[in-house]
Amino acid sequence: MPPAALHLSARILRALGLALTIAALPVVAVAQSNEILPLDQVRAGMQGYAYTIFAGDQVEKFDLEVIGVMPNFLGPRQSIILVQLKGPKVERTGVVAGMSGSPVYLDGKLAGALSLKLGIFTKDPIAGVTPIKDVVGPPAQSGAQQFPLPLDASAVQKSTTTFSLPTGSTLSPIETPLVFSGFQSATLQQFAPQIQSFGFVAAQGGTSAPRPDDAHLVPGDMAGMVLVQGDASINSACTVTAVQADRVFLCGHPFLNLGDVQLPMARSRVLTTLSSDLASTKIVNVGGSIGTITGDHLTAVTGKLGAPPPMIPLDLTVATPIGEKKLHFDVVNHPKLTPLLVAITAFNGLTQNAIYGEGTTLHLTGEIRLHGHTPVQIENTYAPGDVLIPDGLPIAISVQNIFARLFVNTFEVPEVERIALRVESVPGRQSFTIDSAWLEKGEAAPGETLRVRVLLHPYRGAARVEETTVRVPDQIARGATLRILVTDGDTLNRASRGFAFGGSSGPSGLDQLIAVLNRERRNDRLYVGLFMPSPTILWEDKELPNAPLSQINVIDGRPAPGSVQVLRESLASESSVPLGGPVSGVISLNLQIR
Repeated sequence: MPPAALHLSARILRALGLALTIAALPVVAVAQSNEILPLDQVRAGMQGYAYTIFAGDQVEKFDLEVIGVMPNFLGPRQSIILVQLKGPKVERTGVVAGMSGSPVYLDGKLAGALSLKLGIFTKDPIAGVTPIKDVVGPPAQSGAQQFPLPLDASAVQKSTTTFSLPTGSTLSPIETPLVFSGFQSATLQQFAPQIQSFGFVAAQGGTSAPRPDDAHLVPGDMAGMVLVQGDASINSACTVTAVQADRVFLCGHPFLNLGDVQLPMARSRVLTTLSSDLASTKIVNVGGSIGTITGDHLTAVTGKLGAPPPMIPLDLTVATPIGEKKLHFDVVNHPKLTPLLVAITAFNGLTQNAIYGEGTTLHLTGEIRLHGHTPVQIENTYAPGDVLIPDGLPIAISVQNIFARLFVNTFEVPEVERIALRVESVPGRQSFTIDSAWLEKGEAAPGETLRVRVLLHPYRGAARVEETTVRVPDQIARGATLRILVTDGDTLNRASRGFAFGGSSGPSGLDQLIAVLNRERRNDRLYVGLFMPSPTILWEDKELPNAPLSQINVIDGRPAPGSVQVLRESLASESSVPLGGPVSGVISLNLQIR
């Protein structure tokens, strides 16, 4: 072959090799632009494209066309770009849950983040795009900066734009999948109303081992918040819009509109995209932690790459006659999220393991350690009921209520250091109903100890009599009539503390609230309380029985200073009998003092 021909052939081979090399590069590496397109340059009919992941780790491009701009859609001066998605994949799936945040390019410049979808069962995949200036902030003054600084949280409207119009033709935020790994659908169904009230779309997924490249994010990748991790996990998942140094902008709309937060951020990896006429969604595995979600605002979720913030360790031990199992989780520390997350995680850990079985009586003990405060002690017993709910659900609800009372206090944000829960299971239903009660005699002298007998009816068993005693106070006046209350722990709690817990008569500090929680009586004991006809002053976490008339006159009928309440009776003495199962019922007896 002539030298000229050889030279030409070599050039052709080099050119072909270069073309193949370029073709093998990821799409985003050759098509991504760092230039920003201002909103005032967006016009109807403009052709563009966006990036997302449909399966695997491959960021894919799909086309779109601008329908128009909707000024003031999210709020004053917060507009939306309306676009129609094009291409075989998006025309089959429509707008997909988890696609929110997908970066949108017009004229080769970054124009915004996919954030809204139009209607349900619509034939055309029409979506809303949050302009990029609202995602990452006002335009930068220096041309050297690829992306401007994030928008100040104080300038963002603190309410999620939601729609409940019945027409099915409104723009609403693209759902952010809440990925549950290690959870069965039966668990999620028990908490479905609460999950839906937060606006979540619950999706089952898995976890993948952390990779060295987890933190190497590009627009179109997926990431989200870590809510629970460990032997089971809960994470959100949406698409990355932009990355500026160690700053990450994603979702294009709020997760829960929580404002400034400190929540772990993790990589999400897509297995596949499920196409559905009702709600297409991405099926994802959650990867390793890559940093901190720092903001959750109207037009974007923002994060910072690096070390994640600390979480609350939760240890759960389940003990049954056939064995014991220990589980460990880490839960985010947030007033609005922690109570529900602890309830879901505890319920799932209790019921979704091989040693747990229905039809058992469950004894719960535990401790919540708070930084700088006395630990909160937990103890109660729960028996199977007659309604068709899992036996473990009352435990989850009880734990959720305790955390709600801790986190909604108006004194300080509790810093929870550790949660330890232990559930012991006993076969069968151990519960008791108070049928009747009587005194050994109808009158007593001051200082006398009196026997009280109670007839209890267990579930499916022979009735039995339990006996205990109460002591009449020495200072009681002769001729007085006392009231003896034979009841369960909850009724005696309310009778001795009043019914207006948490209001003006509640504790005035976190220490006082913890003291009240730790003093509350347990539900697996029979209680007998002796009440005197003299007022009790409830002041914060303190009970002042037999209050003098001079003090009562100052308080009664007037606005109480601080947290003060007056009860018309004083609990003079009490006793209890442990029974090993929940007790219900109330009997009131009168005792004459001779």
